[in-house]
Amino acid sequence: MSRPGSIQGRIHRLVFIFCAVLAAVMVSMVALLLIYNGQYRSLLRNVTTASEFNQDFKENIDQKMYYYVIESRYSEGLPISEVQAAQQLARTLLGTTEQKESRRAISSVLNLCENLEEKMRLIQRTPGYDERLMQLENNVYILTALIEEYMYNYLYTEAVHLNAVQQRISRQVAAEIVVFVAMAAALIVVLARYSVRLSRSVTQPIVDLSRRAEDVIRGDLTVREPVQSDACEVRTLSVGMEEMIARLNALLDEAGEKQESLRKAELALLQAQINPHFLYNTLDTIMWLIEAGRTEAAVEMVSALSDFFRHSLSRGRDVITLAEEARHVRSYLHIQQARYQDILDYDIRVDPALGEAVIPKLTLQPLVENALYHGIKQKRAKGRIQVFSHEEGGDILLLIADDGAGMSPERLAQLRQALESGERVGFGLSTVHERLRLLFGPPYGLTLSSVPGAGSTITVRIPNTKREAEA
Repeated sequence: MSRPGSIQGRIHRLVFIFCAVLAAVMVSMVALLLIYNGQYRSLLRNVTTASEFNQDFKENIDQKMYYYVIESRYSEGLPISEVQAAQQLARTLLGTTEQKESRRAISSVLNLCENLEEKMRLIQRTPGYDERLMQLENNVYILTALIEEYMYNYLYTEAVHLNAVQQRISRQVAAEIVVFVAMAAALIVVLARYSVRLSRSVTQPIVDLSRRAEDVIRGDLTVREPVQSDACEVRTLSVGMEEMIARLNALLDEAGEKQESLRKAELALLQAQINPHFLYNTLDTIMWLIEAGRTEAAVEMVSALSDFFRHSLSRGRDVITLAEEARHVRSYLHIQQARYQDILDYDIRVDPALGEAVIPKLTLQPLVENALYHGIKQKRAKGRIQVFSHEEGGDILLLIADDGAGMSPERLAQLRQALESGERVGFGLSTVHERLRLLFGPPYGLTLSSVPGAGSTITVRIPNTKREAEA
């Protein structure tokens, strides 16, 4: 974060705000000008289009019809396409014209073009030369003359309207310039007077208050006397800051206690999630072994279950040694292998030299359980879970690998995101990751990798801290 600015810097920001207001006014003015310019260009386009049409329409149609009637070798047939093009032009002009007189004129042009097309087709159906020539003179020539006349009327009306729009734009631009200059001058005067008054009344108290805030940012949470100032707002702000600091001290103490309670509650919750379901299934397996007459296997299961819960309790300690955690995982997998002997093999290899390193209790067992239920069992075939360790850069890396079903890239990305955000998904992974971060801080915790159909690997990074350093 950048350091808080001085009072002069705040005044400069105030100037920027006023300039932004002026810019907004200017943008509004430009927008209005663009609207007027659009109207002007639309009118000009209509006038230009109509003028180009009217230059040779009558002469062209009259000549082609004459050649057609006398059956001249220059005849190109009835100029129906030219008349239909004129109708389309009239419809286009009608859709963009607003003046009543102009619309009336262009509507007449449209009607006359439709009538002209009918007369042309009538000539086409007339067999006699004299009759066709008579229809040409009495109908076609008259209609083309009327079309030309109404188009001239349209051009005149639109030209008058175009001139009026141009004058209105000129007046509007002049008015907007006057308003803009007046507003700019007023804003400058207000800004100058406000800046001088603000600088005289609150500069020093604000500087003192800023220094006090910098002390708080550096970690000085000692409650002090409020800053003295003639401005009631500054006094209120200073008193509020000191009260906030006092409350912050109390909240920090309370948050520390709550965090410790939360950590213990999450550990208890994790135990509650694991123990009942696991215990029921294990007891069912023991009963099945006894009923099947496999008493030795049942005794081994009871012994493994006893070891499992003895390590789970760990005399109430939250942090145990890595060797103890490995024995706990071994007991768990021994029990599970009795239940899933057709699909489960396991291998635990923890370096004895790292056995005295401390680790939060129940870190590996949830991860091994995840590998079993969401890796091996989903594979629906024989699988293997491996737990092994090595040292890297003063830290310990624990790898829980399985050759089970693996995860899709989308699911893997979702779990990785959950670990970063603390979202409660991922079969206990988030809880284990959060507990490691609570105890050791970043960069410790879990990292995930997986290949669909080939298995998954969870890497646990913990510091190589010996039992003697255990809190």
